Amino acid sequence: MSHSLLLNLRNLACGYQDQRVVQNLNLHLNAGDIGCLLGSSGCGKTTTLRAIAGFEPVYEGEISLAGEVISSAGFTLAPEKRRIGMVFQDYALFPHLSVADNIAFGIRKHPQKERVVAELLELVNLKNLGKRFPHELSGGQQQRVALARALAPEPQLLLLDEPFSNLDGELRRKLSHEVRDILKARGTSAILVTHDQEEAFAVSDQVGVFKEGRLEQWDTPYNLYHEPQTPYVASFIGQGYFIRGQLSSPESVSTELGDLRGNRAYTWPTGGAVDVLLRPDDIVYAPDSALKARIVGKTFLGASTLYRLQLPTGAQLESIFPSHADHQVGAEVGIRVAAEHLVLFQASGSVAAQIPQLESGVRRYSTAS
Repeated sequence: MSHSLLLNLRNLACGYQDQRVVQNLNLHLNAGDIGCLLGSSGCGKTTTLRAIAGFEPVYEGEISLAGEVISSAGFTLAPEKRRIGMVFQDYALFPHLSVADNIAFGIRKHPQKERVVAELLELVNLKNLGKRFPHELSGGQQQRVALARALAPEPQLLLLDEPFSNLDGELRRKLSHEVRDILKARGTSAILVTHDQEEAFAVSDQVGVFKEGRLEQWDTPYNLYHEPQTPYVASFIGQGYFIRGQLSSPESVSTELGDLRGNRAYTWPTGGAVDVLLRPDDIVYAPDSALKARIVGKTFLGASTLYRLQLPTGAQLESIFPSHADHQVGAEVGIRVAAEHLVLFQASGSVAAQIPQLESGVRRYSTAS
């Protein structure tokens, strides 16, 4: 797989109707990779996608594709000249055309149109459905037709705008994995927009977390989870709580859970207040531990149970226990911390309190206490 730079957004500011939505955006995508723009509604991810497609103007900076500038202040290459494919949320299939004719729509003059359509029908698992019409297909099948139609002209880049949001949970998960496999099989580079973190992680090589028109971090899913660069990314990705601590050395912090030591050094002055991110997998059930917490909530997950725990100071944590270690709300349990690397941020105001649910079921915090 080639790692050459395909898409480059440099110091980009864009929006619509003279309203700047996105500021100072820098990100790049290598050929063959799948990137994702992730964030809550109104954060600028769809505006960015539309600017890449050529539907919205750029106020500052530039967008280049395969080394060619396609948008800059005062210049927008027409969308149809961009070799960019697009898959929309509502599929946008032509109801009066068969599945095969929908797929062939963008390659009507192609000398080997039938061969290309047959290959794509096979690729998206619709081999025997070419003669059907969109209304005779399920939502998942319609989305696969839309994907095949976008792939037919062999775009350099495919853009997918919330492509699974009309589908129910299980189908959504299945299709997101399928779409990744299809894009990888074709070597197609793509950018996906979603507010669903699970979907972003299932499909993408690189994910950008947006907050209010700014890109907080562009990184691998692994790094976003384990090496978040801002408190917002730390709380937006995955689950967890912050507890207050005091930096006692570059690698260790003293907290009400004891002295925690990680495998990384922080350069802030020792003695300063920090917020320590603890995820459910950092807190381990330890019946013999002297460290106790009270159970204030529990969610049975099958093989394990997610407990919400309260410490003596009132601070809360979550922990995943094996499901046979069954405890009632109100009980005291022994725990220990097993966080080999500590994610710390310099404390700002009060310790972040958690707002449990975001629109996508992603957990996140506010800094209100």
